[in-house]
Parts: sequence; C-alpha cells; structure tokens
Amino acid sequence: MSISDLRRQYSKGKLSSSDLTDSPFALFEQWLAEAIKAEIPDPTAMTVATVDADGQPSQRIVLLKEVSESGFVFFTNLGSRKAKELADNPKVSCHFPWFFMERQVRVCGVAERLTLAENARYFFSRPKESQLAAFASKQSQPISSRELLTTQFSQMKAKFANKSLPTPDFWGGFRIVPHQVEFWQGGEDRLHDRFEYNRQQDDSWATQRLMP
Repeated sequence: MSISDLRRQYSKGKLSSSDLTDSPFALFEQWLAEAIKAEIPDPTAMTVATVDADGQPSQRIVLLKEVSESGFVFFTNLGSRKAKELADNPKVSCHFPWFFMERQVRVCGVAERLTLAENARYFFSRPKESQLAAFASKQSQPISSRELLTTQFSQMKAKFANKSLPTPDFWGGFRIVPHQVEFWQGGEDRLHDRFEYNRQQDDSWATQRLMP
C-alpha cells in the first residue's frame, strides 16, 4: 500500500465558538487536563521551533513544565542549540500534538529567560538522577560514543553520592509568552474545526474561526 492511500476519518469531537474561553490559557488547561485523564502518551510533550542566524528552522521535543496566564515554561541546557538560537532570536513557536484525541494546539510568541531563583527551584525538584544527567551532558555537543556519556554520568553519580549538587549556571528555563494560539479539532471529511486567538494591545484576546 502506498502511504498516499493511508487515510481515516476524524470523528472524536467538535470545537465550536461556544466552547471558547476569554483567554486561550483556560481552554488550553481544559484540553491538557483531558489529555492527562485520557492517559495519552506524554501529554505535556511539545515541539519547540527556533531559527538560527541563517534563517534555518530547527525543531525538537521538550516537556511543558508550567502553564499560566504568563505563558508556557520549559527547561533546557543553556548551551544547547535551542537556547543559543533563542538568545539571538527569541521568536518561537511550539506545538502540542495530541493526535490520539485528534487535537493540536499551536503557539507563537517570544521566549523569555526565567530567573535564577525559578531555575534553581525547579532543578532541585527533579530526581537526583535527572540532575546528574544535566551535569554529565553538554547538550547538543558532539560526543564520540554512548559509553563515554555513561562513564561521565557514573563519575558524576559517584562524586555526588552523599551530597547535593551545586546550583547549575548552565541550565535554565524559558517562558514562551504567546501572541497567538490556535486550537485544532479534527473533523469528518477533513472539515476540521480551527480557532485562532490573537492578543490585542490591551492584552485581551480576539478569536476567529479558520477554514481547515
């Protein structure tokens, strides 16, 4: 079978104007809660897209760690490709692919660095193995083998076996402050429901339905 012949109906739900909330965050939190309740794999996973100095886009999967009216938060090594690209160009887009529920959410905005206190508070809430992995890996840098990586991890684990790790200065969070959020609900015969929120100058949100 050709992949061009792979298709199916989308029939799990609908999205109407009466379902919209004043703020996109309220609807997002409702959809996220439903994704968690449905036990879909990695409901907080989101694709984050950045652009380098040459205009080349780059994407990767990260985990959402906080959402509020202020924005969407994720954490990373500050020497990573995404962090370096965001330092030069803070414009960012992220995407939540809740395919098992025939839903997607697309976010466009600007990434802001979190404070040192915010970074430390979250870092030390992580399991110690995750903290050690952050110290063992210089994210996005070349390495000759997986064995070298696991050796570095083991060395860090032995070094800090009976003591706490220091506060990292190479690791931190970003808050995506959105100006646009789109909600997509799959529909039969490809007549999908799409609604776009756009932030206004007074920080209120205007909505419009988009054709599929």
